[in-house]
Parts: sequence; structure tokens; C-alpha cells
Amino acid sequence: MRGKASTETVYAITSLTADRAGPARLLALSREHWGIENRLHYVRDVTYREDQARANAGNAPEALAALRNTALTVIRRLGFKPVEGFEHFAENRQAAINAVRGWRTE
Repeated sequence: MRGKASTETVYAITSLTADRAGPARLLALSREHWGIENRLHYVRDVTYREDQARANAGNAPEALAALRNTALTVIRRLGFKPVEGFEHFAENRQAAINAVRGWRTE
């Protein structure tokens, strides 16, 4: 519907009081939620191709997801965007080991 205005009604449950759950606050909370979805889950789905993963026995999916989240956290804390971090550490394996150990990555 390009160029046409539309209205969407969304129902939600919140623990906020009525005076704290105004439209602006609820919109901010919704956008915050989707920011997390886009920042973490999209990266895991696209960059890691998590949806195509074949590990589905026992606790393997949860364990691998935890490892992927840890890798993304390390990459971001070092100031890289996910793809840049993957490329950097693919070219410099010692930097990846040092990052996990908490050493300098240079």
C-alpha cells in the first residue's frame, strides 16, 4: 500500500499503570522490542544462517545459540559490526583467541 495511509490496532498487556502507559511510551517500548529483534535475531538468522542449521538434537540448538550470542557480544564490544568482525577474525585467528581470553586483539 505505497502512498496510502493505514491504521493498525495492536492489543498488548503491560504492567505499567495507566498514567505511565501513554501512546508515546507504548510506541517506544514496541520499537525497543523490534530493535532487539532486528539487532540480534536478524543477525543470527542471516549472518549465521541459523534457520538452515542441522543441529537439532538434544540441547545442541540452545548451546549453539548461546555460543553465537557470545560471539556477537564479543564482536560488538570490540567495536565491530557483525560482518566486519567475522571478516576480521577470519583473517586473524590469533586476534579471535585473544579476544576470548580478554587480551588485546592487535
